[in-house]
Amino acid sequence: MKLYAYLMFFLFPSFFCFAQSDSATVVNANWEVMSVTSGVQLKHCLFTDSSLFNSNQNISVLEIKQKRKIEFDLGVEAKLKKTTSDFGIENNAIAAINGTFFDVAKGGSVDYIRLNNKVINENRSEGYTGRARHQQAAVVIKKGKLSISQWDSTADWEQHLKGEDIMLSGPILLSDSREALEDTSSFSKSRHPRSLIAINRDKRVVLITIDGRNEKSAGMSLPEVTKIVRWMGCRSAINLDGGGSTTLWVKGQPENGVVNYPSDNKKWDHEGQRKVANVILVKKK
Repeated sequence: MKLYAYLMFFLFPSFFCFAQSDSATVVNANWEVMSVTSGVQLKHCLFTDSSLFNSNQNISVLEIKQKRKIEFDLGVEAKLKKTTSDFGIENNAIAAINGTFFDVAKGGSVDYIRLNNKVINENRSEGYTGRARHQQAAVVIKKGKLSISQWDSTADWEQHLKGEDIMLSGPILLSDSREALEDTSSFSKSRHPRSLIAINRDKRVVLITIDGRNEKSAGMSLPEVTKIVRWMGCRSAINLDGGGSTTLWVKGQPENGVVNYPSDNKKWDHEGQRKVANVILVKKK
């Protein structure tokens, strides 16, 4: 193993240079930071001049301290679709991020969702043999606290997760600070807008959107996203539905609260929200 690392360093020095340069770009970036409410911070950075992964990128981050007066919840429609901002407003939330994968034509999640201890949607096979990648991890909310769980290879794993609210998604990106991504599909390797949830070393929950499909922000592959959350000091992270669904809404912010640049209208503005079937909510108790 040591010999392999030695050869990699001398035969492919550019790999190490790019990795170190990109990590420094993220860590040392001039992030805009503002307080949303006690325990909740909104951060944003636009990386220009192809400075991150040889590309322009726009990243929005909401960091939440898990404390008594703040709780997490799910916003879910069994069949209908709504914008992420509508979910947030209707639930009197502080913030909302789009959730897991859904049937674009008919509505409803294609992944298992439990809300207030009631199963709203079951997993759909959608042509997969076995369990889909986006059904191999879960956002678990128990008494308002959020955690991330990884599939244990059992057939009824989600049925035994301890929490009132459960949302399956994936793939999982980080587990115990280690890169856990094994997905080598084109979905994983191609650049798209991305949404994800992570938990950092301080046990704070981090909601992240990465915009894409625009010259101002290319979007990222899942391996690139995994590096971003690791450089941000996160210990665990799960991928959510992305693409045109990628939306982060924060109450009281300009542009009707949409802080990123959703791509569903193919414009660089805050108007391109796609209607979705579910979201993760941040609320005051």
